[in-house]
Amino acid sequence: MKRRTYEVEAAVPLGRSLEHTLGEPRAVAEQRIHAGTVFVDGRRVKDPQVQLSAGQKVSIVLEAGGTSTETTVRAVPLVEVLFEDAEVLVVNKPAGLAAQPTPDGAPNLLDWASAHLGRTAGLVHRLDKETSGVTLFGKTKAATSRLAAAFREGRAKKEYLARTGPGLPERGEIATPLQKDPSRPGKWRALESGNGISALTRFVREASAEGCLVKLFPETGRTHQLRVHLASIGFPIVGDRLYGGPPGPRCLLHARRLELDGQSWEAPVPSDFG
Repeated sequence: MKRRTYEVEAAVPLGRSLEHTLGEPRAVAEQRIHAGTVFVDGRRVKDPQVQLSAGQKVSIVLEAGGTSTETTVRAVPLVEVLFEDAEVLVVNKPAGLAAQPTPDGAPNLLDWASAHLGRTAGLVHRLDKETSGVTLFGKTKAATSRLAAAFREGRAKKEYLARTGPGLPERGEIATPLQKDPSRPGKWRALESGNGISALTRFVREASAEGCLVKLFPETGRTHQLRVHLASIGFPIVGDRLYGGPPGPRCLLHARRLELDGQSWEAPVPSDFG
């Protein structure tokens, strides 16, 4: 028999706690409870509205007698809430978690945020699956529209961190236009010729030893912009297999800081940056 057990951090109904922990829609979480596969402090509970207290232990039976329960559980990586008020939810997206639903049905950040809020969250911007860091959601339609407009108008100021190989200049800017690579679907390239879209990245090297830690300031928000721009000057990001980066645990790109309309939020640097 396989179980997943966790300790409750704050008072919350059982159904919502399970929804948050497993990253499943509320109906699926409640189905587990009604099926009798959820235990609180060792006792089976079938009421999703039972109020939990901090410190209680919840166990979910994932497999019994070698046969999976009806819904397969894929654990959601730990998502840290950086800030929340009546209009905005800001989280630290972990590397390896997709920003929005994918065809394979894997856990994703949008579903997690919607479960956290108890309603559909408004995804304002997206990070690549392997990229970690600050991600912003609107809690209402009006807030989501306002925030999305700020991004379109260039009022969102972003700072990223990345690891590259050695030798990167101390500072500079890359303004090469970007265009889709016709030979490799899903990949972009930086070319001065052709009908590319404008893109501008400024960078400042923060440290240099065997490799470089670099701060990146994208003035535009194009798909794969930072990855393509660094690769185009001969310094692909460590772990970025798509663009020829040196070996690493993942594509070492982290959205460290976001500033918008007088507010700013910062996500701690992940341990895999070294």
